[in-house]
Amino acid sequence: MVYSYKTQPYTPTKALAEGEPRHKVAIVGAGPIGLAMAIDLAQRGVPSVIFAQGNSVSVGSRAICWAKRTLEIFDRLGVGDRMLAKGITWKIGRLFHGNTEVYHFDLLPEAGHKMPAFINLQQYYVEEYLIDRIADFPDLIDLRWQNEVVNHADKGDHVALQINTPNGPYQTEADYFLACDGARSPTRKRMGLRFAGETFEERFLIADVHMPESPFGDGPAERWFWFKPPFHPGQSALLHKQPDDIYRIDLQLGFDADPEGEKQPDRVIPRIRQMVGDLPFELDWVSVYTFTCARLERFIHGRVIFVGDSAHIVSPFGARGGNGGIQDIDNLGWKLAALLQHRAGADLLESYNEERTFASDENIRNSARATNFMTPKTDMEHLFRDAVLDLAGTEPFARKLVNSGRLSTPCSLNGIGLHKQASDPLSGRACPDAPMEGDGKPDWLLTRLSQTPINAFKLLLPQGWACPDVQNVTIVSIAAESHHYQSRFGHSATLLRPDQHVLARFATQADLAAGLQAAVETILKPQTMTGQTS
Repeated sequence: MVYSYKTQPYTPTKALAEGEPRHKVAIVGAGPIGLAMAIDLAQRGVPSVIFAQGNSVSVGSRAICWAKRTLEIFDRLGVGDRMLAKGITWKIGRLFHGNTEVYHFDLLPEAGHKMPAFINLQQYYVEEYLIDRIADFPDLIDLRWQNEVVNHADKGDHVALQINTPNGPYQTEADYFLACDGARSPTRKRMGLRFAGETFEERFLIADVHMPESPFGDGPAERWFWFKPPFHPGQSALLHKQPDDIYRIDLQLGFDADPEGEKQPDRVIPRIRQMVGDLPFELDWVSVYTFTCARLERFIHGRVIFVGDSAHIVSPFGARGGNGGIQDIDNLGWKLAALLQHRAGADLLESYNEERTFASDENIRNSARATNFMTPKTDMEHLFRDAVLDLAGTEPFARKLVNSGRLSTPCSLNGIGLHKQASDPLSGRACPDAPMEGDGKPDWLLTRLSQTPINAFKLLLPQGWACPDVQNVTIVSIAAESHHYQSRFGHSATLLRPDQHVLARFATQADLAAGLQAAVETILKPQTMTGQTS
């Protein structure tokens, strides 16, 4: 293994002998979703305890592709710069049919964003950085290694938990229990909850390969995808780069492939050799998988809330698994904090269920379409796919039909959840970034927003507009609107939710005076709001 795994220390909790007070939030699972969830809540002043069954980060690279919106969330959580420094940045994808390049695409053709379209970074690095970041919140996050949740019971006003440790079992309680325990969620199984969706009869080989010499030559890192490559006839293949000279290779195997036999080095190495030719390489990690595109009917069950893969699963093509989970925590954190801090009611928490089941359906739909295009099941589907690929080389309209994994983009919530009455097309969308000027130094809009009170709504106020006096709204004055800012927002006042999604825009000063207070009061209880301006 190129990565050096380190064991996390087990510390016996006082609860083994003395019991402990009820927690505000209990989180089961110390993968990227559980760790990020705790940091998000801590930033909002909400304490939590994380129960981790194991004592290390995950083995193998697993999730590696982190999309622009997810990187913006990680940046708010305090690990974005570290991820950028280590990760492999890319935005160009190339698609081949046999030996022929059909076309290539640019995922971020315009400038004016702090974060790139994608970086590739192994999941174990992401977990390591989040664990380090948790150390900055010693009074708000209690991370307990080798503490396995073996049972739980929703008591109506709290959840009772039974925990096993190397020193024996103990019991504890929490106001809310967040199941961040992955695709095989023991929490979901204990509750008898089932996924609804589609399982695909196809197997894929994932190999992380250490290659000091780049198969891309002297060019930048890119995503290369083949339909019917000459080195793997009749199937598909994917290649992209990770840090430490590790390359992720995905090879379609067919559903009749032996999942155990195909993981053996004597089967894997010849396949890789056919692909990379004479380049020297070593296997770092290998897995064979099938996949399902499915979700729970509901993500909230009383005081148990499902987040990430415990709530929804997709195929790996399109990078919608880990990215979707991080966007779950971005949606849930501010709502749960508002409820626990008595600034909002349970209807706000219910909007997490509505908005994120909608987003999951979008991810599942895109993921299933990609899989069906990549793995046609009938002769007619094969003919259609090959005809599309032939046309895509010269006809732009055909390129829109090619699907090797439509890469993750943030879901628009327009018309959903807190945006049911939205008339502005920007409402419900994640706030786009834009370059700003601050104190004579280059700055970014999303960076500036992260430096304001995190639980407040933000009002982007153009230069020359009067500053309204509205509770629980932080004013962010836009002193000089850049070209990028104007192209994304226009000359209007823009109200953002605490998770940086656009809630409303106001074209005139009169519209702002008439509608700002009402826009906030539809979400929060007005009698508990406190004013802030910056």
